[in-house]
Amino acid sequence: MKAVLSFFICLCFLQNTSYAQQQRVTFIKSKSDPAIHVHIGGKPFTDFFFSDTIAKPVLYPIKAPNGNNITRGFPVAPVAGEPTDHPHHLGLWFNYGDVNGLDFWNNSFAVPSEKKHLYGHIRFGKITSLKGGPVGILSYVAYWNDNDGHSLLKEKTSFKFTELHGNWVIDRTTTLAAVVPVFFKDNKEGLFGLRMAHELQIPSSETKKFVDGQGIETIIKISTDTIANGNYINSNGVYGEAVWGKQATWCMMYAKMHADSVSVLIIDHPQNIGYPTFWHARGYGLFSANPLGAKVFTNGATERNLSLKANEEITIRYRLVIASGKKVISKESIKLLEQNFASTTN
Repeated sequence: MKAVLSFFICLCFLQNTSYAQQQRVTFIKSKSDPAIHVHIGGKPFTDFFFSDTIAKPVLYPIKAPNGNNITRGFPVAPVAGEPTDHPHHLGLWFNYGDVNGLDFWNNSFAVPSEKKHLYGHIRFGKITSLKGGPVGILSYVAYWNDNDGHSLLKEKTSFKFTELHGNWVIDRTTTLAAVVPVFFKDNKEGLFGLRMAHELQIPSSETKKFVDGQGIETIIKISTDTIANGNYINSNGVYGEAVWGKQATWCMMYAKMHADSVSVLIIDHPQNIGYPTFWHARGYGLFSANPLGAKVFTNGATERNLSLKANEEITIRYRLVIASGKKVISKESIKLLEQNFASTTN
């Protein structure tokens, strides 16, 4: 009986999803910037932004269905009063802190020229697919290069943009193919990262210091405003700052933004390496899924490195869901979104 009921619920969800997907996804190429605008139902959703000045392609900015901007504006379009730490945190990105000894995660305009040889740069190649419809598909090729332009990895990424049951959804599938032998050393700074708007931060009662892979310190000061009002929850029922370093199949940040609640949910895929992933999720607004930081997250109890031989590849997939309305997205809805995502294969 339970199996029949579960099937009926899923069927109803998919039927409602089919209706919701009538909101058409459209793409508009920018005439002034290296960007492609993504709209759902005629409303702005996000931009695929691939300027070489930001060290990696990103989705920025990203909006909720009600129009609220869920990503921090800094450093491209700063908003008064928002934090200006970590200039490499821009929109939604995918990179890593230690690939053959190169730091792709922390690279930005703020790195001095004499230090650039320590960092990697993801160089956009070309768009390989751009198709609108109930599900919008944007695919591209990029190259993970050292500072001299030598490629370590060829990246093939496909974004699927859609509306599912009133939520705006981004499914990212990335295949990394090694051009030369590549070693991803266990590192906390990866892999699928998002920097969120001021409202989606957790209010802080103490000043905190964070140190990156190059030993650079960043101070996050006590929150002195009432704007930050966010909170985390993960699939195991862990809340707040405690989600950092924990494994979970999904993690969500939620907050009040203007008149509505906004929920930002990241779902891991069961075929991903290290499933369920660790979460490099900080109260100051960094929200990241990282399956390769086990040594840091477990205080040395375990370790996970990744080696790829030349021409060997790995595929990693994540789902980002953004909801807005009077209530935070329910656990029942999350379960259905998770099941739907798991049914897709790499």
